Amino acid sequence: MKAAYIEKFGGPEVLQYGDLPDPVAGPGEVVVDVHAATVNAADWKFRGGEYGRHSNVTFPQIPGRDFSGVVSAVGDGADLKVGDAVFGVLGAGKEGTYCEKIAIPAALVTKKPDGLSHINAAALALTGLTAINSVEDTLKLQRGETILIQGGAGGVAGFAIQFAKYLGARVITTCSAANVDYVRSLGADQVIDYNAENFTRAVSGCDAVFDTVGGDVAKQSYAVLKPGGRAAFIASGAEAPKPDRSDVTGLRPPVPRSRKAMERIAELYVAGAVKPPEVKLYKLSQAADAHRLSQARHFRGKLVFQVR
Repeated sequence: MKAAYIEKFGGPEVLQYGDLPDPVAGPGEVVVDVHAATVNAADWKFRGGEYGRHSNVTFPQIPGRDFSGVVSAVGDGADLKVGDAVFGVLGAGKEGTYCEKIAIPAALVTKKPDGLSHINAAALALTGLTAINSVEDTLKLQRGETILIQGGAGGVAGFAIQFAKYLGARVITTCSAANVDYVRSLGADQVIDYNAENFTRAVSGCDAVFDTVGGDVAKQSYAVLKPGGRAAFIASGAEAPKPDRSDVTGLRPPVPRSRKAMERIAELYVAGAVKPPEVKLYKLSQAADAHRLSQARHFRGKLVFQVR
């Protein structure tokens, strides 16, 4: 099979494109012919060797965590069949979707809704999984509450804006001036241009914050919370930044993988509660270019590999 892969950790230039062995379905697994896979920030952090768990990996390694495709082989005990269109996210700590075929436990994928393209299904997979786990399961956002979502034009944040509105919350978000209309189209009630205004002066008394940016933005996010407020962080490493005040809570969503979670995303799409993000397409052979753009962090929506 064709794949984008690395033989060592490093910058975007270490990404190669070529042939690797086809995977085989083990017990409870299916092989999926990948039609689309996406770029996530975790991919270039992995490529750069930033995760401690990868210190002893054997190369070559294929990046990537989410995908959409069609089942082409079924292992013993798997409850899917050849020809099923599915989408999903690899198990926690696993990479390997920048390729034409993957083997994955059937229990981690669900059937793709007929009206959802493979490209859009892939674009909703890890973004939706992360947003739902962060907003609903971790922050436990309630109807009538106010949430600040940092970095609203990104894939996860864009899903979170729509999902928070679906839950009945008031949504404030930050983005650049070029993306104001985009995040408003997703349902944001208030938009702050982070180049023109400091969000800590524009916002106060929030019930919750969902930060997808990291760095100083994450640390400053506690300032806009009301007493008893809570904040969730996905771009600050394995643990939430420590609050500089004692009356708020910092949380790191665990983002567990499951078929049930994928079914939730499918249900939200079918119900019209969320729509796919804006997408920029790449070929697998263009993985280095895709990583450069993703790592620069000045784009909106999702970067997607059209594999087939």
